[in-house]
Amino acid sequence: MSQRGGYRGRGARGGPRGAGGGGFDSSRGRGSPDAGRGGAFRGSGSGRGSPDFHRGFGSSDSGRGGRGFGGRGRPPRARGGVFMSDRPARIDDRIANNSDKALVSSFPTQGRQDPDEMPLRPDFGTAGTEIKLRANFFPVRIPKDVLLYEYDVAIAPTAGTSARRVKRRIYQLAEKTPAWKRAGLLGQVAHDSSAKLIAAKKLPEPLTIKVPYYDEDEQGPPATGGKEYTLTIKFIQEIDPSCIAKYTGGDPQYRNFDILPVISALNVIMASSPGRTGVVVGRNKYFFRDAAVPFSLGGGLEALKGFYFSVRPAHHQLMVNVNVCTTAFYVEQNLADAMIEFRDATFGARMNAFCKGVRVQTTHLGRRRTIRDVSRFNAKQYKFRADEFGQDVTVEEYFRRKYNIQLRRPQMPLVNVGGKDKAIFLPPEVCKILPDQPYRGKLSDQHTANMIITACQPPNANGEAIVNQGLDRLGFQSPGAVLQAFGVGVGQEMAVVPGRILPTPGIKYSQNNSPAIDGKASWNLRGVKFAVGAAIGKMAVLVIKDGKQRDEFAGANDPELREVVTGFRRMCTTSGMRVGEEPVYLEARLPPKDHNDPMRKQAIDSIRQVLRTLKTRPDIVMVMLADSDSAVYDGLKHLCDVFLGVTTVCVHSSKIKKKSPQYYANVALKFNMKLGGVNHSLSDPSSVRWLSAMSTMIVGMDVTHPGPGSAKGTPSIAAVVASFDNQYAQYPGCLEIQETKKEMITKLKDMMVTRLETFKNRNKGTLPGRVLVYRDGVSEGQFNIVLGEEYPEILKAFHKYDKPKQPYRPKLTIVICGKRHHTRFYPTEESTAAGDGNPRPGTVVDRGVTAVYHFDFFLQAHGGLQGTTRPTHYYVVHDENAFKADQIQGLTHALSFMFSRATKGVSLVSPAYYADIACERGRCYLRKLLHGIAGDGMTTSGSVSEEDVMKEAMNLWRDGVHKDIKNTMFYL
Repeated sequence: MSQRGGYRGRGARGGPRGAGGGGFDSSRGRGSPDAGRGGAFRGSGSGRGSPDFHRGFGSSDSGRGGRGFGGRGRPPRARGGVFMSDRPARIDDRIANNSDKALVSSFPTQGRQDPDEMPLRPDFGTAGTEIKLRANFFPVRIPKDVLLYEYDVAIAPTAGTSARRVKRRIYQLAEKTPAWKRAGLLGQVAHDSSAKLIAAKKLPEPLTIKVPYYDEDEQGPPATGGKEYTLTIKFIQEIDPSCIAKYTGGDPQYRNFDILPVISALNVIMASSPGRTGVVVGRNKYFFRDAAVPFSLGGGLEALKGFYFSVRPAHHQLMVNVNVCTTAFYVEQNLADAMIEFRDATFGARMNAFCKGVRVQTTHLGRRRTIRDVSRFNAKQYKFRADEFGQDVTVEEYFRRKYNIQLRRPQMPLVNVGGKDKAIFLPPEVCKILPDQPYRGKLSDQHTANMIITACQPPNANGEAIVNQGLDRLGFQSPGAVLQAFGVGVGQEMAVVPGRILPTPGIKYSQNNSPAIDGKASWNLRGVKFAVGAAIGKMAVLVIKDGKQRDEFAGANDPELREVVTGFRRMCTTSGMRVGEEPVYLEARLPPKDHNDPMRKQAIDSIRQVLRTLKTRPDIVMVMLADSDSAVYDGLKHLCDVFLGVTTVCVHSSKIKKKSPQYYANVALKFNMKLGGVNHSLSDPSSVRWLSAMSTMIVGMDVTHPGPGSAKGTPSIAAVVASFDNQYAQYPGCLEIQETKKEMITKLKDMMVTRLETFKNRNKGTLPGRVLVYRDGVSEGQFNIVLGEEYPEILKAFHKYDKPKQPYRPKLTIVICGKRHHTRFYPTEESTAAGDGNPRPGTVVDRGVTAVYHFDFFLQAHGGLQGTTRPTHYYVVHDENAFKADQIQGLTHALSFMFSRATKGVSLVSPAYYADIACERGRCYLRKLLHGIAGDGMTTSGSVSEEDVMKEAMNLWRDGVHKDIKNTMFYL
């Protein structure tokens, strides 16, 4: 999943899955689902997606980072074009000689798969037009017959070393000690500033380094008897890098060799240079303030460009993947100013989430401190005993009498910079935010919009940034002493690999009407009717009045509103839907926004009262939203999905008021699917042939996690959706909450049973003979969770339908879908590139930068709207259907054109995309906790236990989606 996704999480992203400290990836890419806005987005670490009315109608995948920023205003937007079009591109010799094909052909033919092992690659795909692509991978050279030595480093005392900053400082000081030099460590070791150290030679043992500690703002070294840490360095194992050559070369004895220790060691070694010169954020992301001018995001934040790298094995070559990335940092400024900017930029701003963990320097004493939390009191309210004055004084009075400082903003909440046992409260105006601190919270909608502006750069700009800046800043162009000591070098030429452009899948509407699909993998609805038109029976129209005058309807009786709805219903009829009686019109006037009610609870209560005036429950409610207030949207979905059991479609009043036929059509797409219709179906011969050969159920699964700023203990959300008919368009789903940040789907057996029951009920008691699962939200290091924990739960669901002497055992294939990777492809010729310099839709790569033994491929099914497109990485981890490469690649490509909310191919195969959206809907129900609010307080505190948070989550969740709509695509 996604930490996906606060907001991926993806967070992601889904954290958006807002962009936290792990770096921002604006390539949300998931085809934009609702009526009429361009460019969806996926941030990292806090969730995924956005409300349906926020998302654009397309499939933007907008790359990471850019070439550089043009100051604190809007960054210059580079023009699209083919990266390195003036340079000849020759496929790497290791691939051009077809040795990878020879290796795969030597693999044993598989019968029924061993469930404990991932399937070997059966072959490489051949379908489509062959092309050449550059990939952002560079060859890594390591010397032969050289051993690496891994050591564990223990730091004592452990107290005070929980912060990464402290550990990094300890290592900085350790490297300056005579003991470090005497032990032969200088220039001969690499470390992760934590517990792992890699040496180029065997070190003497026992080995301890005593480190007198002082902070950057202190005069050091400290006097005798001051704070001191001891590093105890203990040998763990020898690492033989030559095993990598045997693994990547296809030696059968090394097929199951654990390469992780070698890869981890090399990542530590190669991080030695950027770890010293850059700001480390997350894993393997490095930001360099002197390499680019920051771009202001507003609200006290700014964006900074950096680079990511990771060592990866490929056929006959160890490689390093290098990419651009962008993340949000705090602006170096007065804390009070930053807090005011953040508050004004974000309605319902949670000041504690903004300030917690921030390092500041006091202006009156010059000391550096870390903010623990934000107090409920201000400088006028809080009193304490001041021994020097012999009485209780307020903070305001203390600063005036002690330091002759008259506070200008005494009404602002105090910040606590004390430890666990003793609070020390300071006015924000005497604190200055220190530089180079990543923002780890959830970005607001406005922050996100500004981040997209700076992060979305075309492929030629990103490619040039990698080769012209990235390799140099990461220390790969001119290796420093550490890389030289280990004999590690990095080639300067990007890998060139073969790819193919798959044929565009065929789709059809009613009466076999097949629209023309253009070069951007999109089409329009002009002159077509839905494959199966649903009936709009009882319909209600709810106008939301939220204090906005511009572009809003006057109310429920506004003649223009009636005219707009009539025009929309006419479009539904034109599209093949059956439109019934006239709708009921309602109006909800919301109370003004109040910072004491950040969840807009009063507004949702107003909507509840209005909807309860309906005498009969409508089949669907069209909600005319006044603006993009996500609190109103989330609360409305929670109310209607969980409490009332009413299907809703949200639209912007200002947009639908324009009476655009395209906007009408986009909204009609959602109406039809939510009411049980089918917008379009596949006519792709190859895919249809495979799907029609045996009854098949296609499943999408995802898990989204709470992100930064969420109440501690907020549960994760799992979603399972599945098809039930032979058109593979309708995917009802189920949602469950589970233990916080748990990746495995806890109730998977029961969720699969509900999907099988739906299939059985819709197919006259027949169960599917094949099940194809697309599992989203699993990182490469967690594949074992799917195989070891989720696969058995799926089998348990199958066993529920066993009969005496007749077990139910459909053929099962599980494919993991990955979007959180840094692989990017660049066309090498104008003739094979899209107009913006990205690969063309349908580009697939399964050679050169894919797994050496296993069955995986990269597929970019969509055409990007902005930035650098990101392909999806598909990894077959279990396969009883004996797929060949062309079969699974073609089928996945075709299913990417079955996303019913868009008239284009999307970047993630539709079943997985649906599961992602369903997870995002579940986040609406837990919005309060995801925004760090638990109980009756404004923000969580240490007094709220994880058990209490889970109880509150269960209360918000109730029984999940209402029984009246749970077997529909309510989440779409």
